[in-house]
Amino acid sequence: MATQGQVITCKAAVAYEPNKPLVIEDIQVAPPQAGEVRIKILFTALCHTDAYTWSGKDPEGLFPCILGHEAAGIVESVGEGVTEVQPGDHVIPCYQAECRECKFCKSGKTNLCGKVRTATGAGVMMNDRKSRFSINGKPIYHFMGTSTFSQYTVVHDVSVAKIDPQAPLDKVCLLGCGVPTGLGAVWNTAKVEPGAIVAIFGLGTVGLVVAEGAKSAGASRIIGVDIDSKKFDVAKKFGVTEFVNPKDYDKPIQQVLVDLTDGGVDYSFECIGNVSVMRAALECCHKGWGTSVIIGVAASGQEISTRPFQLVTGRVWKGTAFGGFKSRSQVPWLVDKYMKKEIKIDEYITHNMTIGEINKAFDLMHEGGCLRCVLKTHE
Repeated sequence: MATQGQVITCKAAVAYEPNKPLVIEDIQVAPPQAGEVRIKILFTALCHTDAYTWSGKDPEGLFPCILGHEAAGIVESVGEGVTEVQPGDHVIPCYQAECRECKFCKSGKTNLCGKVRTATGAGVMMNDRKSRFSINGKPIYHFMGTSTFSQYTVVHDVSVAKIDPQAPLDKVCLLGCGVPTGLGAVWNTAKVEPGAIVAIFGLGTVGLVVAEGAKSAGASRIIGVDIDSKKFDVAKKFGVTEFVNPKDYDKPIQQVLVDLTDGGVDYSFECIGNVSVMRAALECCHKGWGTSVIIGVAASGQEISTRPFQLVTGRVWKGTAFGGFKSRSQVPWLVDKYMKKEIKIDEYITHNMTIGEINKAFDLMHEGGCLRCVLKTHE
């Protein structure tokens, strides 16, 4: 492409400070350095993690920055030494990197990767500890190593999954975060087996993906827990078999679930990021074997608590990031599963808008009637 090696000026939604509307600006995007990839982002979706950082509750949140981490696009150019992708490739940027050579990647025990984490956590690129984004010479921080609320972004090559060019980018962008997180929590982290009883706390997009994953794993009962009863009709379409609204009961929700399930559920999933709900999710698990998986991200400084006896008597408390999926290796596999109609994506997309409408899109997300809103970044 003619832009290779050049600075590109394009539109991006910039977060200047917490809780202030994002501003559509003309930004400059520098060419990729060694080990980096510049991507033309075509579609990006909104996720609650973007809102969490924007709210100022994220200890790693830096301003001004370009948020966004659930997207799809086409490689515009690559830096020196990049061999696994080339210009024209269809890709999904992945906030969870996979270098295949660090201690984490080689352990065989985790999907976490340590190679670029120190840079992505600080809003910069690894090579020179600087940003590739600027406005009239003033740097703008990166976010999660992805920064997809921009027409062009620069990411580390270990954070790029190359996918089937036939896959619709306005759909598979959801494989950058929400869908793998929910499916993987069930399939990889909990390893739900046929006949299991599952409880899901929070029926937003990720909670519904957990339900879909639990249904495909053969769970016998999938109990949705949410304080908004309007969500149940939608949740049924994704596999939820029963609905419990904590507001309908005087006793703690964990006791309600224990009573409903002859002693507790086999697996529970917390998809909210609320530490008191995390406790309830653990304590509704069956003595001896119940496992609770934390998916939601709690605000900075929050701590979880329960009585140690809960764990002594056999319950297991675990967490999951990106559903335990290895990003570069397994996101293409998830794309293939979608293309074979083995997993849902379209059903989670309730709104389609443009990047210029991003503030309105966030308002929709907070109102609760929106699952995923996909933004088109180019006219």
